Amino acid sequence: MDAIIIVLIILVVLVFIALIKTIQVIPQASAAIVERFGRYTRTLNAGLNIVVPFIDTVRNRVDLREQVVPFPPQPVITQDNLVVNIDTVIYYQVTDARAATYEVASYIQAIEQLTVTTLRNIIGGMDLERTLTSREEINAALRGVLDEATGKWGIRVNRVELKAIEPPTSIQDSMEKQMRADRDKRAAILQAEGVRQSQILTAEGEKQSSILRAEGEARSAALRAEGEAQAIRTVFESIHAGDPDQKLLSYQYLQMLPKIAEGDANKLWIVPSEIGDALKGLGGALDGFKPGGGSSGAGAGSPAAGMVKPPRESPKID
Repeated sequence: MDAIIIVLIILVVLVFIALIKTIQVIPQASAAIVERFGRYTRTLNAGLNIVVPFIDTVRNRVDLREQVVPFPPQPVITQDNLVVNIDTVIYYQVTDARAATYEVASYIQAIEQLTVTTLRNIIGGMDLERTLTSREEINAALRGVLDEATGKWGIRVNRVELKAIEPPTSIQDSMEKQMRADRDKRAAILQAEGVRQSQILTAEGEKQSSILRAEGEARSAALRAEGEAQAIRTVFESIHAGDPDQKLLSYQYLQMLPKIAEGDANKLWIVPSEIGDALKGLGGALDGFKPGGGSSGAGAGSPAAGMVKPPRESPKID
């Protein structure tokens, strides 16, 4: 009786194990390789799958999501014989689980070695300066070579990125000194350009100021001359309208002589030649006064009439 119970228990356990091996649940974005007696049979996709227990074997489960694999720094020699360390990052995705299982033993290691050799070939044809400034070019070349080589492995390389390019320490020091010198040079050039521009603007401002000042002085002189001309014209018209005689002009001329001699700096007084004519005219005016209190040439209100006191009228004798 006990033997029958043990046999039943063993059968239940075997049935449970068979059920476990028969039902295979594959997660999303994954695949499984099934072999029957060591030979590839089929690929299990995501979901519930049934296999033959103890005959079919799930050999490998492959993740179909995009993977990111960083590779350690690799020493690479440039065209100008400088050793630089380059860190790379590969973004790849398995597109064929069967090819990734049977076409290559370890696709991660294969991708790493292929990346290193391709990187050395690419960097070997560039100098250091071009290497530091051509990351996009290097990434595109790496991706093209890796995508072509890994296609038969059922792997697609989506992106290749260079994390860091580290030149030797001595080269870094030289580059820093060169960059510092370039910055100082640019700063000096900008400062000189600023001073030059400032001087140009100052000169332009002074030029415009001089031009405006000269224009203002010219306009002021023109207006002053125009005013003086108008004043002279007015005086001339007034004199012409008054019709002055020679006697009045001679008297006015004598009145202007003291003003000509004014000033402390005048050491010598030059008498104009016209003064003789003026004196003659004035003398004639004085001689023209009559004892009877009248003058033939000047009226009672003229300046010449006011200079000589008229004689007193004699009494009338009957």
